[in-house]
Amino acid sequence: MSTPAASLPRSEHEPLATELHPISDATLTIRVIKSFEFRTQKSLVLQHLDLRTLTVAALMEQVREQVKTVPGFKAYRALVLDTLKLYTVAHGHKTTNLIINLDHEDWILSDLEETLADIGAQNETELSFFNREAYEKFKADPEVNMLALLSLIR
Repeated sequence: MSTPAASLPRSEHEPLATELHPISDATLTIRVIKSFEFRTQKSLVLQHLDLRTLTVAALMEQVREQVKTVPGFKAYRALVLDTLKLYTVAHGHKTTNLIINLDHEDWILSDLEETLADIGAQNETELSFFNREAYEKFKADPEVNMLALLSLIR
């Protein structure tokens, strides 16, 4: 006896991660940026998030709490993290700047009451979390420190 699923035509592609997880059970990567000039950032992966109800403000607070308590973020605890910016959505285009996308000022999440679903986030979206003053300074003169470049060569 065949099941209804067996009679459906098979898809020609492997399902993408965004298709496997609904926005009610999403995984986000938050790139906590310590220094733009030295390209210092550490990624924090948050799982099982409901993007339909999670606001920008609530996400910022959740990340701040993680930075305070997760052992690998000790060097990041003194940072004033006040701005979230969309870095990329799953299967989207990434910037050529390795630390942050300097274009798309409209990707800065300024409405703290907006939900992540409202801003277009989906499973496997990446967001940058940083100090706005440091970002504006770097944007005005986006030079990477030579020591950071040398560390990439070695």
